[in-house]
Amino acid sequence: MSENQRIYLDHAATSRLRPEVLEAMQSALSEQFGNPSSVHKEGQKGRRLLEEGRDSIAKSLDCQPSEVYFTSGGTESDNWAIRCLAEYATRDDPSKHRVITSAIEHPAVLESCRYLEKQGFEVVYLPVDQYGLISPDSLAKALTPETCLVSIMYANNEIGTIEPISELVDLTHQQGVLFHTDAVQAVGAVPISFHKLGVDAGSFSSHKFGGPSGIGGLYLRNNLKVPSLIVGGAQEYGLRAGTENVVGAVGLSKALEISVAEMSSETKRISEIRDLLIKNVLSSIPSAKLCGHPMDRLPGNAHFVFDGVEGEALLLYLNLEGYACSSGSACSSGSHESSHVLQAIGLTPSMARSALRITIGHENTEEDVLSIVPVIQKLVARLQTRR
Repeated sequence: MSENQRIYLDHAATSRLRPEVLEAMQSALSEQFGNPSSVHKEGQKGRRLLEEGRDSIAKSLDCQPSEVYFTSGGTESDNWAIRCLAEYATRDDPSKHRVITSAIEHPAVLESCRYLEKQGFEVVYLPVDQYGLISPDSLAKALTPETCLVSIMYANNEIGTIEPISELVDLTHQQGVLFHTDAVQAVGAVPISFHKLGVDAGSFSSHKFGGPSGIGGLYLRNNLKVPSLIVGGAQEYGLRAGTENVVGAVGLSKALEISVAEMSSETKRISEIRDLLIKNVLSSIPSAKLCGHPMDRLPGNAHFVFDGVEGEALLLYLNLEGYACSSGSACSSGSHESSHVLQAIGLTPSMARSALRITIGHENTEEDVLSIVPVIQKLVARLQTRR
């Protein structure tokens, strides 16, 4: 397979910039250079582009523009939400020192929670079942009068399982506790209304749905006067200092607008391709096991493990064959430890190290995706004979 024939199947890590997004960003780059905080004409043009992007995002996510804050991406959004919401909740009541999250969260959430532990907070890590689902009962039992914040991801970045967020939010709010969701993998892939969902905060990131990297957002419910994570200026309603990334905001809003407009048809198409891929892999490779929920999963996510296979070797061979895939979170790809997500769903460390995550995007065709099946079959057989 030539370089031009390579097939990209790692959209959960990042996605290709949409041509329409590039065009919108180029237009903004050529026309706008003023600082949005300046009062002159050039600055106010930048301010207008920024606020138009904010309005568009709010419309796409069913919230108010004043509830949308621009960040550098999902990691910053998670850090801001968890660290500052916990501080906000304990400001008036120091007894509120308990945070609840899950064992399968993204490292940005887990490391933020570990930071809070060092500050004296108690953090509870809820277990999951074999599919990666969090039980509402386990959350209900973990909620105590000391709880100040619950942070549960909307959908898992490795195995694609979609959590019962609405039910978890209801349980949390019944106890008067704040709820944050890391929706980085979900926004742009499945319909999301932050208002209907009822969360107090939600993180999202542009490059997951065809926008530029280095720009993301945090939904913060109105009337939450949370502290700033970054200080030094009055940008973002005084809550996030730093000169705004106008061009990035234009790209994010355009990418989300396109994703929402195409979502109905694309979700159906990509889900059908995903299901065919899963069926063909499981039927042709006896040692293959699907990870994540068989139905309640992200449209483009197919995650497998293979008995007796070293996942890193499988990925390297697939790359040589012209396929770009991954084993899981790009943020922990430099680690030699097996996935905490896969261990949380009951896999042994050795089985967890055999992981292959295939994530499908709008550019992929059924032919593209299914062409990988005989290649995986060949490589798995080759690697298993080397044990």
